[in-house]
Amino acid sequence: MNTIAVIILAAMVGDVIVNLIADVLNLKKLQRAVPEPFQDVYDAEKYRQSQDYLRVNTRFEWVGTVFNLVALLCFWFLGGFEALDSWVRAFGFGPVPTGLIYMGVLILAYTLLTLPFNIYSTFVIEERFGFNRTTWKTFILDLLKAMALGIVLGTPLMAGILIFFNYAGTWAWLYCWIAVVLYMLVVQYVAPTWIMPIFNKFKVLEEGDLKAAILSYAASIRFPLKQIYVMDGSKRSGKSNAFFTGFGRNKRIVMFDTLIDQHTVPELVAVLAHEMGHYKKKHLHQTLLLAVLQTGLMFFLLSLTISYPGLFDAFFVTHVSVYAGLIFFGMLFAPLDFFTGLLLNMRSRANEYQADRFAVRTTENPEAMVSTLKKLSVNNLANLLPHPFHVFLNNSHPPVLRRIQAIRQTAAKTSKSVR
Repeated sequence: MNTIAVIILAAMVGDVIVNLIADVLNLKKLQRAVPEPFQDVYDAEKYRQSQDYLRVNTRFEWVGTVFNLVALLCFWFLGGFEALDSWVRAFGFGPVPTGLIYMGVLILAYTLLTLPFNIYSTFVIEERFGFNRTTWKTFILDLLKAMALGIVLGTPLMAGILIFFNYAGTWAWLYCWIAVVLYMLVVQYVAPTWIMPIFNKFKVLEEGDLKAAILSYAASIRFPLKQIYVMDGSKRSGKSNAFFTGFGRNKRIVMFDTLIDQHTVPELVAVLAHEMGHYKKKHLHQTLLLAVLQTGLMFFLLSLTISYPGLFDAFFVTHVSVYAGLIFFGMLFAPLDFFTGLLLNMRSRANEYQADRFAVRTTENPEAMVSTLKKLSVNNLANLLPHPFHVFLNNSHPPVLRRIQAIRQTAAKTSKSVR
């Protein structure tokens, strides 16, 4: 093995070990007693069920992670990348179609490899804990739709990247950066109206007390809200959520139908106040800007290494090509991606606190926000006491008990300032 192979291998194994340590610490932090703020909504049996849910999912993830790592290492060190490269080049196509076939085969192989795990997670684990509402028909249709969407949207993008790096010379990375950013913007713009409805049904929230309360609140903070949409989340799961998507004329606030079934009007207003807070505080713009910068950095580094012979030697591939270089660079880039992911999660957690503060100050109903977080945690069997190291590595949201504490501190400060 050359130095690059050692670096990549060490990074992959190190990532598994670090996350294993975080998971073990997370499981050890579980406590039998229901935390005091949740004693009014969590009975002992339901709380035990949430801990079982965490244990089962964590151990199942260990199995999947080890299986995927072993499969990748076997494919790598048994010469799989070289054998696949020789096979696709034997067709005699140009570098772009050859590259698309090469990457398509790898993506298909990964999909098939992980499919049994997705099936078990959905129809065994989620079923066991009362969440699964996905039928086999829906599961298969989702899989086929996702594959078709990946072909329709992903093939032109990947073909463009291959064309630029094969023929555009020194500035290929810049052209790719511009093209991918434009692609991201277009997809984000059309997703609410063209892409998301492929998988779910969206209907406008019916007239009534809930809609009137939401529109009244939106007007009070000068949020340009024309419609609120309800998504049939219950088609697949009993879990609930709400989210903000799109931008410009296509921006939408969406609630799961399960969310509406499980919460009161003030609680639902608090949920949407939090989502509107993300918009008003420009968190979506921040996220997009960071994604743009990260993409530019990735393509620049890619331009420096994509044709480096040592990178191909690391994977026992004799023919230097752009398409294989993209795959190998993705594995080499993983350690940097790990650290940027930590920073992005830190920023995301800070944004969640900020959106909570916005919701508390504008609704003037902190207990509705607290009640919402409690119900969401109970209904989704969330882990109330995650270990700080696990949160640091993986979580885009702060622990719920921290959020409740911060909400009440904000409410107390707001009350004092009013006096």
